[in-house]
Amino acid sequence: MSTETANPVRFFLDVDLRKVEVMSMASGQVVVYTARCPNKETPNEDAAAVVGCGPNSGVLAVADGFGGQPAGEQAAQLALEALADAVEQSMAGGGTLRAGILDGFEKANEAVTALGVGAATTLAALEIDGGQVRSYHVGDSLALIVGQRGKLKLQTVSHSPIGYAVEAGWLGEEEALHHEDLHIVSNMVGSPEMRIDVGPSLELRPRDTVLLGSDGLFDNVPPTEVAEMIRKGPLTEVAGALASECGRRMRAPGAGQASKPDDVVLVLYRPLV
Repeated sequence: MSTETANPVRFFLDVDLRKVEVMSMASGQVVVYTARCPNKETPNEDAAAVVGCGPNSGVLAVADGFGGQPAGEQAAQLALEALADAVEQSMAGGGTLRAGILDGFEKANEAVTALGVGAATTLAALEIDGGQVRSYHVGDSLALIVGQRGKLKLQTVSHSPIGYAVEAGWLGEEEALHHEDLHIVSNMVGSPEMRIDVGPSLELRPRDTVLLGSDGLFDNVPPTEVAEMIRKGPLTEVAGALASECGRRMRAPGAGQASKPDDVVLVLYRPLV
């Protein structure tokens, strides 16, 4: 585990962490973990950013570059850098986090599209501002907010045919993880048709846990299990257990468990009590 830091911006780009990273932001603790797909030698296409914006506010973000298209890791990096730059510019100019994040998504789309090689990435962000939290996402990287007693206060919907089928009740969560179309994503950064899904503003309680994760996490450990694992306990231990369980299922799943070896990134946040 790293020592805690209060740096205003931290990027986790093409890294393969052996231990979780810990830092302070928005009057709370942030824990980040990312790793390459087991036995993979090419770059880690999952990345994260932590953007501090003052003592009580900041932005968490993850990006999952598309592995089936060129320059996936570059697309993820460009998206996160564009988001962080736009947020910092908005705050420096007296603007709002919301305006900076929305501008950042648009600039990310422009930057990835400008590569001109068909690159694409997901992008998911959480705005934390004075005890309020709001989600923004494009693609199938998801956000959860869970209360200490296990109440699921937020679960974003994956922008994919399978994600919409689960949301509509046509597929069960476990059934979805074994579906042959699980890999299809219908909304992405790097597309002229990109659309930004903006969630409601929610009050964050002192013992709530916030998580952002790529499909490398949720295609192996379904959201209901993730929510149960993260709802209580020291955040560093929660992140370590989640990373360990995800890796185990990628390598040696139990009977009936889904297994999709992939890059993974997860970011956890919990306000300090």
